[in-house]
Amino acid sequence: MGPVLAGVLQLLALVGALALVHVPAGTYMARVYSSTKHLRVEKWIYRSIGADPDAGMTWPAYLRGVLAFSAVGVLFLYLLMRLQGVLPGSLGFASVGPAQSFNTAVSFVTNTDWQSYYGEQTMGHVVQTAGLAVQNFLSAAVGMAVAVALVRGFARSRTGELGNFWADLVRGVTRVLLPGACVAAIVLVACGAVQNFSGIHEVGQFLGGPQQWNGGAVASQEAIKELGTNGGGYFNANSAHPFENPTPFTNLFEIFLLLVIPFSLPRTFGVLVGNVKQGYAILATMATIWLGFVALMMWTEFAHHGPALQAAGGAMEGKEVRFGVGSSSIFAVSTTLTSTGAVDSFHSSFTGLGGGIAMLSMMLGEIAPGGTGSGLYGMLVLAVIAVFIAGLMVGRTPEYLGKKIGAREMKLAACYILVTPALVLVCTAASMALPTPPHSMLNPGAHGFSEVLYAFTSAANNNGSAFAGLNANTDWYNTMTGLAMLLGRFLPMVFVLALAGSLAGPRPVPVTAGTLRTEKPLFTGLLVGAVLIITGLTYFPALALGPLAEGLAS
Repeated sequence: MGPVLAGVLQLLALVGALALVHVPAGTYMARVYSSTKHLRVEKWIYRSIGADPDAGMTWPAYLRGVLAFSAVGVLFLYLLMRLQGVLPGSLGFASVGPAQSFNTAVSFVTNTDWQSYYGEQTMGHVVQTAGLAVQNFLSAAVGMAVAVALVRGFARSRTGELGNFWADLVRGVTRVLLPGACVAAIVLVACGAVQNFSGIHEVGQFLGGPQQWNGGAVASQEAIKELGTNGGGYFNANSAHPFENPTPFTNLFEIFLLLVIPFSLPRTFGVLVGNVKQGYAILATMATIWLGFVALMMWTEFAHHGPALQAAGGAMEGKEVRFGVGSSSIFAVSTTLTSTGAVDSFHSSFTGLGGGIAMLSMMLGEIAPGGTGSGLYGMLVLAVIAVFIAGLMVGRTPEYLGKKIGAREMKLAACYILVTPALVLVCTAASMALPTPPHSMLNPGAHGFSEVLYAFTSAANNNGSAFAGLNANTDWYNTMTGLAMLLGRFLPMVFVLALAGSLAGPRPVPVTAGTLRTEKPLFTGLLVGAVLIITGLTYFPALALGPLAEGLAS
């Protein structure tokens, strides 16, 4: 079997698995977030934090809950890393420095999981399990809660209440993420992933020196890392490391995990708004973009010219032989079109155009299918913009799901799509203009610029993957990427929740002959165009200076 055919068959198997779970998983999550009953463990959690899960929240109250909870998470994780040197189970590692502690705490709380350190040489068992792994659950649950709040804004009328943040947060963890991660961890352990609390072991000589490995609760963290679209690995090699991802089957299974919730949430959206066809339209948009980008990535990595690449069956530099070009291409697109950021190959070693595709995947806003929750609410904001464009074309007041889209809604949607590009481009420009930050670039020219552009694209979009040639463990990059992660996560949430509050108040308008049918293929095509044109072209000049210049010159 040739490598191209193998990659296509893996893609078909993945699509089939996602199609099988779409309806049951999406319907189950709709029941979770619409249920009026509380589990016993949930009641205990509510009592311990002093929350009333049945109290409705307006959008400002919901936002205060999101921000307060996330701020406490950043502080706790920061202190845990600063005190690592005196904690048990630290494996002898010293406390983490202030700048890197700030960066890492922000990274994991914002669902970014950007890592400017070697995991196996920096973080002990306590920080990994009680700090980083816990935030993998909580940050994913926050994104899902905000998405559900926006869906309620479309589904409700004549109310300012969007549900209860604490109830949505707890249910996301106890009923969705924790059960799914437990099952996934068992599968990974059965397939060879490591799960223990062993210390550091010397396993032989490597290049004249001793080689040391430490174990850890790798499989359990790997499970929620992918299921919650987090991405931070136990080891520096991330999902290319055999302790995290031992076989081709686990590689495909991990891709399935990082896609399953984002691709199931459109079904949840359709059920909650009472029209599953609307969910299928969103799903079709996400799937079209994802499949298109996978096809482009495979083409660039398989068909790149050069005798060495042709002899190897594709551009194999930076890729695991046990996964090959096809599986690595699927993983690269899936991890960047979601907010995962996990890697089973090194994106800096992809072809120039292949690296550009990975970058563009993040630049679209990670909405196809996007992160846990963040992909759905990002796509719904773009759907609002798409119906506004359609309204301008035909001279009608735009409507979406029975809600008129007025000036306030459009201002909030416009602010949402402008925040992330502003962060990426301003931070990249500052890093290239100042005298010291360019010294962190391993490569000169277009590829070096791509390293910096990729770093801030990844940080502001809460992805977490990197181009690997950039030394990001400096005060400048730790601070600036930390700020980009914070603003890139929470400023869009402000606009999303404000939009939800604005939509929840008016009565729905009746469907007429002139109403745009947003469940039809025509709207799906319009939405795909809006995604590619409005968000994609924003970055075209920057892409032309980096990956496009490199790809055309090679």
